[in-house]
Amino acid sequence: MRAATPQPESGFTILELMIATGIFMVICAAMFGLLQLSQQKYSSESQLSGAFQEARLAIDQIVRDFNVSGYPGVSVFSKLPADTTQYAVSPVAWSMPNYPNTPCFVGTAGGGTCNNTPGDFDLILETDLGNGVSWIRYQLNGTTLLRAVVPKTAGASPDAATSVAGAMVPFLTNVMNSPSPAQLAQITAAYPSMYPSGGPQPVFQYSCDTPAGPQPCPAAGNNGVPNRIRDVDITLIVMTRQMDMQTQRLKLVELNGRGHRVNPSN
Repeated sequence: MRAATPQPESGFTILELMIATGIFMVICAAMFGLLQLSQQKYSSESQLSGAFQEARLAIDQIVRDFNVSGYPGVSVFSKLPADTTQYAVSPVAWSMPNYPNTPCFVGTAGGGTCNNTPGDFDLILETDLGNGVSWIRYQLNGTTLLRAVVPKTAGASPDAATSVAGAMVPFLTNVMNSPSPAQLAQITAAYPSMYPSGGPQPVFQYSCDTPAGPQPCPAAGNNGVPNRIRDVDITLIVMTRQMDMQTQRLKLVELNGRGHRVNPSN
């Protein structure tokens, strides 16, 4: 009986193992690179989506407040109450010393001189939110949009009443409508269409009722006064909290809305 012939052992050579390991490492590196890229993209999109949602909610709130401003107006009373806190003198309030006698926009009522141009970054509304007439103020301070709601006080200035300590609270952060010159140069390089004038973009732009129909308030002449304001166009430019992880550039979103006052003229 013949003995079995020994078979040669099968296996991989060192060179084959090294080649296989190298290919595996290249595949792993590519997979981890794609994973990192995916994580960066997800983080960037999440931040952009968050900025969009915050801006949208802010515009919705401003629009709701403006739509009901001026209520209850003087026209709903057969006999006007002596107490001015029971009604809204105007849908858009203004500051002393003229309030509520001579309509002047907020920040322009000094020395008895009125200005027909409303504030681009400051808005005070006067309305009843269900618990008495209140003053609601929106003011851009740097990159933070502030909001205040205070009860209307007879003989007081809406400007002063909403400026007391603790009245104004942060409403929306990272608002870039009026950035610093250095920030503006950096942003316009990436988003030139967001600042068509090359300068700060107004948060509020107004239309006033005139005999010829609604017109931009600065062009409305004698009709460009607070109690004639009918619409407000709102523009919010909001930046994400961090730069894009891929491009290391600023990421911004721009949202627009319009408030339309539905109450009768005050």
